[in-house]
Amino acid sequence: MACLIAAPASGSGKTLVTLALTALARRRGRSIQTFKVGPDYLDPQLLTATSGRPCRNLDPLLCGEAWVERSYRGFGSGADLAVVEGVMGLFDGKGPSSEGSSAAVAAQLGLPVLLVVEASRQAGSLAALVRGFRDHQAHLQIAGVVLNGVGSDRHHALLREALQSIGMPLLGALPRHETLSLPSRHLGLLPAHELSDLEERQGAWANLAERHLDLEQLWPLLGAPSPPADGLDPITWCLQAHPAAPGGHAPLTIAIASDRAFHFRYPEAGELLAAHGLRVEAWSPLADAPLPAECRGLILPGGYPELHAAQLAASQRSRSAIAAAAAEGLPIYAECGGLLLLGQSLCDQAGVAQPMAGVLPFHARRGSLSLGYRDASVGREGLVVRPGERLCGHEFHRWQLDPVAAHGELWQLEGWGSPIRPEGWTHPGLHASWLHLHWAGCSQVPQRFALAARTYHRDHCLA
Repeated sequence: MACLIAAPASGSGKTLVTLALTALARRRGRSIQTFKVGPDYLDPQLLTATSGRPCRNLDPLLCGEAWVERSYRGFGSGADLAVVEGVMGLFDGKGPSSEGSSAAVAAQLGLPVLLVVEASRQAGSLAALVRGFRDHQAHLQIAGVVLNGVGSDRHHALLREALQSIGMPLLGALPRHETLSLPSRHLGLLPAHELSDLEERQGAWANLAERHLDLEQLWPLLGAPSPPADGLDPITWCLQAHPAAPGGHAPLTIAIASDRAFHFRYPEAGELLAAHGLRVEAWSPLADAPLPAECRGLILPGGYPELHAAQLAASQRSRSAIAAAAAEGLPIYAECGGLLLLGQSLCDQAGVAQPMAGVLPFHARRGSLSLGYRDASVGREGLVVRPGERLCGHEFHRWQLDPVAAHGELWQLEGWGSPIRPEGWTHPGLHASWLHLHWAGCSQVPQRFALAARTYHRDHCLA
């Protein structure tokens, strides 16, 4: 049985411990399936690069508990080992509740919890902290604790005795060292493709596990789950709700923006599109490239366009291709960073406004943080949604739209601490919103996008 690696709070070191165990598994020649609780793109990129297998997000709020179970068993059973990294603090979920939290996922899947505690400024107080997490929800099993930021042998001894006083196993103690820190920016860790020394780091992570973790006790906590009883793989299972069109259609090409500016997407999105008979082709707006020949749809995922605004502005051919595609009714799906590319202008980090594709009536500049789950009530017919539908998504951005009145009326968004507001644009050829969706939790979205790609008139194809 796998374990879920959690912590009292973000920044405690759970990603480092997960990466260390994953890197060591690869060094030992074992395949390992990684999972990440919650709506995260950046940690999964590091886990994907380190494991050599797509990391899968387990998010009951975005996808439902049935998908979480299916994904964990379906993908996890295909590897020798499995490990789940939690999100934020162990009990942090939607708003002030533990709904959708690491604790909720651990309880649903029956996983023991490995608690990673940043202990650099603690001694005896560690016992009170760990006791509180152990006893807060009695049905959870805390298998043990890994300490992070241990400063010396004396500090280690103090912390070990504190845990012994409450009968809690100590399963590792990581030293405090600058080389173990993971670089980050305003939305989280640096993406894996921006770490020039990633291979060297993976070796250091494996060494860390070998030297500082109690592998005799930890290794049995990496067992892979049994497969689903019905034998259906997760993507096939997902298609049961919204099946693919009957066979016989030639594969159609759709483009997905994929470069340093646009890389926030879940692997299931491409897998579901492929299951619907679409050929997914990576396209780089930053490379100033035309859309692929015979392109029948365009997906603009999230990412960091604000960090590359000047280069996007200089990519005249890419921006013109998007504008022409929108004018001709090519199906376009855009989320968050992809939405920013469709505006009139985007301010870079220095506050300089750079021209974008000019499809939607707004300018974008840095503002306050918008973060959290959102319930979306659809108000109008669109490319991938229908009036009356309710979806759950996640919002996470620091750039804001100006004027605020420019926001469309795709749906009404509501979340804890966030007032109800209209948001997003849609019509038969466009879906553009701040909201990140996980398509495994709303499988009608890829189905409808595939239908729109198939019905897009061939005379309009962009060559």
